[in-house]
This record gives sequence, structure tokens and C-alpha cells, in this order.
Amino acid sequence: MKLLLVAGARPNFMKIAPIVRALKAQSDPQITQTCPQRSRLRGGRVAQIEYKLVHTGQHYDYEMSQAFFDDLEIPRPDFFLGAGSGSHAEQTAKIMVNLEKVCEEHRPDLVVVVGNVNSTLACSIVAKKMGIKVAHVEAGLRSFDLSMPEEINRIVTDSISDYLFVTEKSGVANLKKEGKPEARIFFDGNVMIDNLLYNLDRVKANHVQFRRRELKENIGKYLFMTLHRPSNVNNKETLERIAGVLGGIAGEAPIIFPVHPRTSKMLDQFGIELSKNIYQLPPLGFLESLYLWKHAALVITDSGGLQEETTALGIPCLTLRENTERPVTVVEGTNKLVKIEELAKEVAEVLAGRGKRGKVPELWDGRAAERIVAVIEHLAQRSQGEYGQAQSNLAHS
Repeated sequence: MKLLLVAGARPNFMKIAPIVRALKAQSDPQITQTCPQRSRLRGGRVAQIEYKLVHTGQHYDYEMSQAFFDDLEIPRPDFFLGAGSGSHAEQTAKIMVNLEKVCEEHRPDLVVVVGNVNSTLACSIVAKKMGIKVAHVEAGLRSFDLSMPEEINRIVTDSISDYLFVTEKSGVANLKKEGKPEARIFFDGNVMIDNLLYNLDRVKANHVQFRRRELKENIGKYLFMTLHRPSNVNNKETLERIAGVLGGIAGEAPIIFPVHPRTSKMLDQFGIELSKNIYQLPPLGFLESLYLWKHAALVITDSGGLQEETTALGIPCLTLRENTERPVTVVEGTNKLVKIEELAKEVAEVLAGRGKRGKVPELWDGRAAERIVAVIEHLAQRSQGEYGQAQSNLAHS
């Protein structure tokens, strides 16, 4: 079976990495010995899968892209589509044109897309129109907010995907309501958590190499923040309000803030200056970011991935959004949705020791990628009418 694994943006890289490791571990005894996911699938079967890695170039800045491949131990991509910047339509169109050429040359049997970015949408459409099966990792998540481009990408991708790999049970329920056949839905766990757990030991072993070690060790109790969504940063009044609230919070506890390029651009454009107690850093690699936020008293974010990762490590998280497509992090985890006007009060609650408690959701155990690979390989050996057996195999893997 010939596989294309597609990555386009930072979260994609974190989701692809565990799948690459799971594929390698099946045919490489040395990796099997060193990988913490030691409970292997039946040996030798994955040798039947040939995979190529596609980097769409949606995140084209080195710090936001190539550094992540190095950081996450992902091999250099076999294909680079060079999508670059532009409007949603321009970026999506360029990815589609260039992926079509790759598919014509490589002739894959399955295209695996992850997450909810433009690359996810573009590559799933191209594959489906060329008669190539599509697998969507992180399927079924819904914010029910069509003003979010990611929500449109999720819905369209799921509507045409052949295999739907789901991170939480709300995703299963959403897909069933949308009429997806149950036999095509696989509740496998969360590859983001695979990646997180795999890298925790690496962070501990490499902490002396991190450039911000001195900052972390001398700052005392601190908060960690990411902020990049257009709803928070693209409007001057909104961003000014957020900056004002954060200034007051930073007076109580300093904030470490890796600044996304979009946010940096808007701060400059609007002439907004942040408190000196907010330590603005350039975009960080995954390992250094993890090194900083895993000991934070609190994480403030508008990112999807950090909602999940903080829940997995039991760290309080305040999400500056009206909704979330990851409801399990709120229902079971440490995440809480907050509005701008609520943020200071909620931060004070956490700093006073009254932060939200939670538990780790079902199947967030570091083995999601193994389950995905088991299903893909089983389906590669069976006809289209035998999806049900693959479901049974997944349940017992």
C-alpha cells in the first residue's frame, strides 16, 4: 500500500510525527526498543506500507515550519508544495494544484490528512477527485461556529473522507448525526497526546540546551500564553482590550508569551505595547515550548492543541474563545472557556489554588498512532466491504 502523509502547519507536524514513528517501529527493531510505545502490533505487517511525507508549505517561515520537523524527529519531506502566504482561496488553490502533480507521479492508495487547516481541506479534495481514498485524523470535532475557517475545513474534509479517526467521543456522536457509516468511524485516541507523552522525557534530558532555561529558573511563578486567532488579534479594539487585561494580570504573575507572526504583525500595525512583565519570545520549537509551559501555573490560549495537552498533564487552561471543538477538555479536563472581561478573575482563582481540576480522557494513552496504523494496514489487505472487521481489530489492539 502506498501512503501519502500530509503536513502543512505546526499542529499538523505534531500529529503526523507519532504516525511516522508507529510506521517505522513496525519494521525497525531498534526503534521498537527505544520507543516508549512498546506494546507493538503484530510484527512485520507494516512492511507492506510504503509512505511518503508531503509538506504543503502552508507555514513557510523557518521558525514556524522546518524547525518543527527537526524538533519532532520527522524526516525531511519527500515532497514540498511551497504554498506560502495568501488568502484562503489562493493558498488552498496552490496546494491543490501542486498536490495533484504529486498524486499523478506517486499514485498513492491512501492520502492521510490531519487536523483542520487549509492543507487538510485542499489535499482531501484533490485525493477524492482523483479516486484516491482519504483518511482524516482528528475527525468529527465541531465548534458549530461557521465563522471559523477551521470549522468549514473540518466539515468538508469529514464529508468526503473514507476513514474517520476520532480523538474523543463527541466526535463519534457528531459524525453519526451527520450520517457517516459507523463502520468508517474509528475512536482511536489522540495523536497529539502521543506526541506529548513521547517528548516529555526528551525535554527532561535536554533541558540544559534550552535558550530560555535561565528565564524559567529565575522568573518564579509564571503563566504561559499563546494568542493567534483572527477573532482575538485582527481587530484593534479587541486586541487593545486583551493587552490591557493582560497588563493587569502580568502585574500579579509574569507571562511568557511566544508571539505568533500574525499577532506580532497586528501589535505593530495597531501600535499596541505590552507590559514589560509579559516576556515576548519569537515562535518556539515544540520541545522548548513544552519545556516552558509544562511547569506554568496556568496556560492562557486560543489554540486547540494546548487545550488538549494541558488537560493531559493536569495544568489549568483558560481558553480565550466563545466555543471549542474539543469539548472533552472542558467536560472532563482542566480547560475553561473565558471571555476577555472574565479573564482577570479566572486567573486570580487559579493563582489562589482554586483552578479547575480534571481527568485524562479515554484512550489518551500514547497509543493512538498504533491503533491508526493497525486499521490502515488491515484495510489495505481487505476489500471495501470488510470495514467492520477492522473496527473489531481496533477495539482489541
